[in-house]
Amino acid sequence: MASAVGKMWEKYCLRPVGDSTPTVLPVFLYGTAWKNDRTADLVYTAVSAGFRAIDTAAQPRHYREHLVGDGIRKAIADGVVRREDLYVQTKFSPISAQDPDNMPYDPKASVTDQVHASIKSSLHNLRASEDPKTADDAYIDTVVIHSPLRTIDQTLEAWLALETYVPHRIRNLGISNCSLPVLRALFTAPEVKVKPAVVQNRFYEDTLFDTDLRFFCRENQIIYQSFWTLTANPDLVRSEPVQRLATQVHISPAAALYTLVMGLENIAVLNGTKNEGRMKEDLAAPFAVDEFIKMHPDQWQELLEGFQAIVGDSH
Repeated sequence: MASAVGKMWEKYCLRPVGDSTPTVLPVFLYGTAWKNDRTADLVYTAVSAGFRAIDTAAQPRHYREHLVGDGIRKAIADGVVRREDLYVQTKFSPISAQDPDNMPYDPKASVTDQVHASIKSSLHNLRASEDPKTADDAYIDTVVIHSPLRTIDQTLEAWLALETYVPHRIRNLGISNCSLPVLRALFTAPEVKVKPAVVQNRFYEDTLFDTDLRFFCRENQIIYQSFWTLTANPDLVRSEPVQRLATQVHISPAAALYTLVMGLENIAVLNGTKNEGRMKEDLAAPFAVDEFIKMHPDQWQELLEGFQAIVGDSH
């Protein structure tokens, strides 16, 4: 029991492409949306605090991808981390998600050309070094389609354009804000050679916590990335399993919620806190819960089953 659940804070290995080495995805990703001019400093602080996965997007409307790169390069230059020890994820954002006055491609171009322009910009923004000699070495661990395009054919066109970068400039592909029918269509399309490695969705009651979609992900070795986990779920934070776990392990209710979500299996969680103290507390919480599981496996199982019943995973 404890050994199975205790893996929730280990790193996931994404499905390798061809003969490539599997990409390592930590269970916590630092989310960089809405950080504006503080983005570089917050990314540097997050990496210094212990985050080893960064999520961003080529979408100036909500992200500052170039400042994410600045924070990463500073952390690498200062010896805080090596590029190979970081998981860096960005997104191709379709026109519907972009600011019409500020986007990384020509909106009149074809979907394929939009993808190529966006990836060119992202590779430059997220390069590990300022040395122009290393430009050809730049890579991104995962690129996610920010949301399905207007039609499934356009979504497939974007996906196939992204596939041309795998596995050298992009290691893995994924999709966000995605329904189960779209994910299933993408996963089973005969022309798709690189299967989705991650799905990043809101984890909240309005979608019934994506229970069926998450089951599909588990069945097909797709990592579910939960976002809006804390903000959208005040009732979950106040729920009995979360409050009991927080009290018994002496962690915050937010951290207790994160670890119970991870306990649902195959889930990584986005965490966008701007507070350095909370960064460290949240990163430490799964290890505290690990000790609790070792000492009180039956209590943990009871708490987890209570949480599963609330989010619909008990069937």
